[in-house]
Amino acid sequence: MIDVRRMRCYILDTNFAKTRRIFMDRAGFSFCICPDGRLIREHVAAELAAYVPPGGVWQRHVYWGDEELPSAFWDHLNQSSLFAMRRALVIRQANALPAVVWKRISSALASPKEHCWPFFCLEMAWEKGQAKVPAYIAKLKCLAHADSQGWVWRSAGLDDRTLRAFVQKEIQKRKLHCAPGALELLCAGLIPDASAVASELDKLELAAADGRVSAELAAQAAHVPAFDIFRFLRLVQGGKVRNAWTSVLHARRANEGLLFPLLGLWIRETRLLWRLVQGESVRMHPAESDAKRKLAFRLGYEGLARLFGLLFQADLSVKSGERQPEQALDALVADVSLLLAAASAAHTPKATP
Repeated sequence: MIDVRRMRCYILDTNFAKTRRIFMDRAGFSFCICPDGRLIREHVAAELAAYVPPGGVWQRHVYWGDEELPSAFWDHLNQSSLFAMRRALVIRQANALPAVVWKRISSALASPKEHCWPFFCLEMAWEKGQAKVPAYIAKLKCLAHADSQGWVWRSAGLDDRTLRAFVQKEIQKRKLHCAPGALELLCAGLIPDASAVASELDKLELAAADGRVSAELAAQAAHVPAFDIFRFLRLVQGGKVRNAWTSVLHARRANEGLLFPLLGLWIRETRLLWRLVQGESVRMHPAESDAKRKLAFRLGYEGLARLFGLLFQADLSVKSGERQPEQALDALVADVSLLLAAASAAHTPKATP
């Protein structure tokens, strides 16, 4: 017999204005608003694990918003199973669904869905602490009702503040132990993306045969060059070229293999600058956002294309045997310094006579 006192859910009328209790202890449907796909998967898994349906298992079905939803989705959403099977319907990239489809979904959600648990994953970028939810989704009655019932999970994903806790959790999950300084190296070099972090820690787990992560292993896993690229760029932009060169020389002494990790990191950051020039939404640390935007627009498409060329030229010069890594690094720093100096001069107002 079902214990009505312990199990609760809500039936929605067609206007999402009234609710009344029925016999389930879970959300009628859920919205997951987060730009990080792995964090969404973990949240959905935790939600499903917290509620064991009759029969003891959820039958999971995954759909993608950038594809047309098949007839099976609508059948699963609207029709109960003859065998009392409970289905979890996970719609990834649901923010890509067109407005007409969302209206149909919202209408369908107006009636209770005891037989299924839909998860709508809105995986768009965040700006200023808010997700950029398309207007036609933000105005839906189903989203407003879900919000009022606590059925919406929001997360901005990983950043410099939350990365450390996530790395620690993943390390503990793998039963690894970090030597002094190893965790700091990992957090300094890993990309704030849950899938990327998990992938690197999987490799680290294989490399750490005894389960102990040394500082050397952590530096390799995180691809950490002892060089702050944007500090170097700021120094050059500010006319402190001597200080910029000093930072390069110190880094080269500390790490003879600096060039290739540096190239990988620099190419990634140049792509970020390119996206900024194109007007795309890019997740950045607030303290760096303004400086990076100014640098991106100062270089422009032409300057960034030239920067890409310099980076690939440095890589090719070593792999072809034309230069040693140290020579290629020195040439790269010199060329980038000239490029930034030219870009700064082009944006400096001329003095009036």
